[in-house]
Amino acid sequence: MTAHPPAILHPSPTASRESAGPALTLTEHLEELRRRLGISLAAFLIAIGVSACYVEWIIDWLRQPVVAVLPRFAFFTPTEPLTAYINVAILGGLVLAMPVLLWQLWGFVRTGLTAREQTSSTAFMWWGSGQFITGVAFAYYAILPVSLRVLLGIGTAYLEPMISIGAYLSFVTTLLFWSGVIFELPVLLFLLAKIGIVTAEWLRQQRPYAILVLVIVAALVTPTTDPVNLLLMTVPLILLYELSIWITRISMPQRPRRETS
Repeated sequence: MTAHPPAILHPSPTASRESAGPALTLTEHLEELRRRLGISLAAFLIAIGVSACYVEWIIDWLRQPVVAVLPRFAFFTPTEPLTAYINVAILGGLVLAMPVLLWQLWGFVRTGLTAREQTSSTAFMWWGSGQFITGVAFAYYAILPVSLRVLLGIGTAYLEPMISIGAYLSFVTTLLFWSGVIFELPVLLFLLAKIGIVTAEWLRQQRPYAILVLVIVAALVTPTTDPVNLLLMTVPLILLYELSIWITRISMPQRPRRETS
């Protein structure tokens, strides 16, 4: 039987009574969205400025996996070092601003939740930030060393690596960023479940298709095509999907049972 996406769930009378305030109009929703986007942008820019003050330390940390092979990097255009530093500052700013970004996201979504559900904003903020940082750490400590060993080990008999600072940092920051984004999968599905777009049952029914999509995503994110890297990224993604099903199931309000006459 073909599974269809669940319809948007309408709040139960009990949930409506527990709502913290009156429903917002479309204009009020747009105004709320504009305000929270402005706060998020301001927090992101401030975080980039803070990150720029420590960009040398961040770059030194990012180069550790390859420092034994490449003690120094090259640059081939006058603007390449500046561009590389800016990209690193942006990634660092994203990590620093993640709690505020998630706080604003939850603040926008929470207007449609019950008063009891609205109290979990702090937990959501730290959970989402932790997921992103975990994804970054996983890519740095698990994926990156294996990828660099494979890539830099090609043609060592007659090739000598000469990598520019911009190319290396772009390679590393892209991998870390997308790994962090992918690890937000449980957070995304949790939000979609809260607003009634998905359910745990529907996610279980879509598991075969989801695994196929996750394998494709893992192949796109991993810098090499060898099976080791693909497996290292695919297995956590599948586990995250299973975790999402469990989180979605426990986060959905229990429907009252109908009494049989």
